[in-house]
Amino acid sequence: MTVYIALLRAVNVSGTALPMTELKSICEGLGFTDVKTYIQSGNVLFRSDEAEAKVAEKLDETLGKKFGKKPGVMVRSTQELEAIVENAPFPKAKPNFLLVLFLPEKATKDALDKMVAPDGEEAVIAGREIYVHYPIGSGKSKLKLPALKPGTSRNFNTVRKLAEMARAMEG
Repeated sequence: MTVYIALLRAVNVSGTALPMTELKSICEGLGFTDVKTYIQSGNVLFRSDEAEAKVAEKLDETLGKKFGKKPGVMVRSTQELEAIVENAPFPKAKPNFLLVLFLPEKATKDALDKMVAPDGEEAVIAGREIYVHYPIGSGKSKLKLPALKPGTSRNFNTVRKLAEMARAMEG
C-alpha cells in the first residue's frame, strides 16, 4: 500500500473548522489505513491501494459534502515529499520563512509573471510546487502572487516533519 500525505486547503482558517480527530475518522471511513494527522492545519498521512488522483478526489468530495464546497486536497507520496525537501532552493532561508505551495497540477511556465514582491520575496517553480522565501516572514509580507490561489502552503519545518513521518510509516 502506498503512503500518501494529503494537504487540505483552507481548513481551520476562515471559519472552516475541522478537528483533526474528525479528519482522521473521515479518512478511515474512506477506507484509508494507518491514518495520522499532524498539527491543526489539515495535514493527514495514510495508506491506500488507490491511485493518488482517486485518493485526492474521494477526500475532496467527502469534505465538500461536509462543508458545502470542496476545500481542495493536494496529495503527495513519500518519495515526492522527500524530493521536495531535498530539492528546496534558498538554502540560507530560515525554515519558517520558506513556504512550499502545493498545487493540484503542475505550475504553468508563466506562474510567476504577475508576482509583486515588495519585501524581497523570491519564488521558484518546481513542478506542482512553488517555493516562496519570505525574508520578513509570510505574516508581514505584502506579496501578491495569483498562482498561489488554487494551492495550499506549508512552512518548510512542517514539510520536513511530514516527510519524516511518511518515511517512518514506510518502515
